[in-house]
Amino acid sequence: MSRFRRLLGTWEGMAGFAILIILLLFGLLAPILSPGDPLRIAGRALLAPFSDPAFPLGTDRLGRDVLAGLLYGARTSLAVGLAAAFSAMVLGVCVGMAAGFSGGFVDEALMRVVDAFQIVPGFLLALAFVSTIGVSTPIVVLAIALGAWADPARLTRAQVLAIREQDYVASARVIGMHPAEIAFREILPNALPPVLALSATIVAGAIFTEAALSFLGLGNPNIATWGAMIAEGRGVLRSAAYLSVIPGAALAVTVLGVHLFSEGLGKALGDDGGRGA
Repeated sequence: MSRFRRLLGTWEGMAGFAILIILLLFGLLAPILSPGDPLRIAGRALLAPFSDPAFPLGTDRLGRDVLAGLLYGARTSLAVGLAAAFSAMVLGVCVGMAAGFSGGFVDEALMRVVDAFQIVPGFLLALAFVSTIGVSTPIVVLAIALGAWADPARLTRAQVLAIREQDYVASARVIGMHPAEIAFREILPNALPPVLALSATIVAGAIFTEAALSFLGLGNPNIATWGAMIAEGRGVLRSAAYLSVIPGAALAVTVLGVHLFSEGLGKALGDDGGRGA
């Protein structure tokens, strides 16, 4: 049975996968479902949901379509979350691999850098980075990745330290296999599964961080984001609570889907590890 089938064999994996696929389809089909600029003024301001067939979820204080913002916000959240998680995973795996495989001074030096990044909360680091460098989508992705790479690095190092003492690694050294070949062919494939299970958690954290930055006005102002939509509804929370509730609910469902997918992925990879042992 493949890992993917084992993932879908768990109710968490199936539910999380279904939620993420639906959100991904909404994001990809946003230009078809709601053509045009989602930030344009499309109708009368503060139309309540389901009061006008042209605006099923109503409009905000400026007359922008809430449904359009929700669809394009899904694209932004998933794109930023996946890009930041990928960047954090690549950096973390490279640093953890180098530290665990090299040992000695290199290990100590790299781990001190990891400790330095772990001391500072990821959101505060992202907040300071974006505030200093400037606001744009690549900067937001980089800022989130800088606050998230330390955990994958530490986990990868721990896996490498355990695996490099295995008999098959010692056998590879005896037959004269190059150290780089041992690292990437023998150690890395066996060290990755637990780290990959962590990636879903990083995606969820990245989505939350992007929404928080946008809520504070530090997201890209030229694209629709759920955080900015929630912030837009603060001023009329009592009279038009839907402006904050709808994107807030979408954010919660997205993070729930990522969390369930992470749980299912962890079980699938754990079963795979048990079979491998």
